[in-house]
Parts: sequence; C-alpha cells; structure tokens
Amino acid sequence: MIPQGGQLSTAKVTKVVQQPSRTYRLDVATGRIMGMIDGLESIQQTVYQILQTERFEHLIYSTNYGFENSNRTDNDSLFFESRITRLIREALMQDDRIRDVQDWQVLIKGDEAVVTFTVISKQGNFRVSKEVNALV
Repeated sequence: MIPQGGQLSTAKVTKVVQQPSRTYRLDVATGRIMGMIDGLESIQQTVYQILQTERFEHLIYSTNYGFENSNRTDNDSLFFESRITRLIREALMQDDRIRDVQDWQVLIKGDEAVVTFTVISKQGNFRVSKEVNALV
C-alpha cells in the first residue's frame, strides 16, 4: 500500500553570507601588529602579503598562496612583461575579494622592473607598485 497525503520536504534554502575580512594590521616599518583592519585596507594588506610571499616556499601556506618571482630567465622584455603580469594576476585572483587586475604598466631599467597595476576589488579599487628583478 502506498501512503496517501504525504509531502516531500523541500530542501531548505541556505543564504550565502560573505565573511568579514577583519584581520590584524601589520606595521611593515616596525614589524609589529597594531590593531585591527577591515574592508579595503584589509584587501590592500593582503595584496602586499601575497606579493611578498614566495609561492611554494613556505609549508604554512597552501600552494595557491604567494607570488612566483624566482627562477626566471627571461631574455626578452616583451616576454618578461607578459609573464610578470600573468604571474601577478594568478597570485592575486586566488583571493575571492579581488575581481580583476587591470591597467598594467611595466617599466624596465637594467636588471630591475617596476610593475604598476590597479586592483579591482569588492570594496573598491586601488593602485599597486611592485619592484621585481627583471633579469632581462
């Protein structure tokens, strides 16, 4: 006999809530933790930390965290520009708060290069400059 009048329970709809990005403020100049930050300032600090951390170097971080800045032997400046923008984009796009990285400028002077770009995040946009060894 088949039961009559029963209803299948519908799946409950869960609401996705974005976690706050509140974290400790790192004072790079003094090497100390100075209070807490949230929002855009937190994202700016995360970008700084990602670009300062060599990828695959520290076991405490996942393999998705950091910037692959070593082991480059680029002989062509155009190849270097293409590669460095790809590496920075890959490193930063691992953070779900960052939507895009745009407006690239690469200035090469001898063995050094300054890469400047705009980070588009959920909290706002900001410019970043990163010095790298060009090996060109």
